[in-house]
Amino acid sequence: MNDSLDSLESLLREHEELQFPAFTHNTAFEIGTAIKKEAEIRRLPVAIDVTRQGHQLFHCALEGTSADNDRWILRKNNVTNHFGKSSFYIKNLLLENGQTLEEPFCLPHRDFAPYGGSFPIIIKGTGPIGTITVSGLPDEEDHKLVTEAIRTYLKGLHS
Repeated sequence: MNDSLDSLESLLREHEELQFPAFTHNTAFEIGTAIKKEAEIRRLPVAIDVTRQGHQLFHCALEGTSADNDRWILRKNNVTNHFGKSSFYIKNLLLENGQTLEEPFCLPHRDFAPYGGSFPIIIKGTGPIGTITVSGLPDEEDHKLVTEAIRTYLKGLHS
């Protein structure tokens, strides 16, 4: 884990930094659309999902994706929902500790994917309430696409 993005401390800071004051259906649409536009500009074959408390508020699959991407989204979401942290953080935590999800957590790999791309929707003062997830790129790139979109959205609120 040489890259600063991969450091557990850096990833934890993202959880502190990327928190919403509130999260509505419109917020989901705006962030999902922003990720879609960026992916189209960069010609990225990704599927995008925004789910709040089990309710899918936004879903889009761009050219080059398949139903497999939807299954990856579900499995990444399961990791984020279970731990309340990004799936990329959990991946790196497991790697650092030499663990898997099956040992010691008894979470089956068929239902849980500890790879980057799912980030918790965190409400300030409340905690995680859902997920914003991308599938289709190498997992670090999926993670960056999501966190960059959240960061840009939150900066826009403060402008």
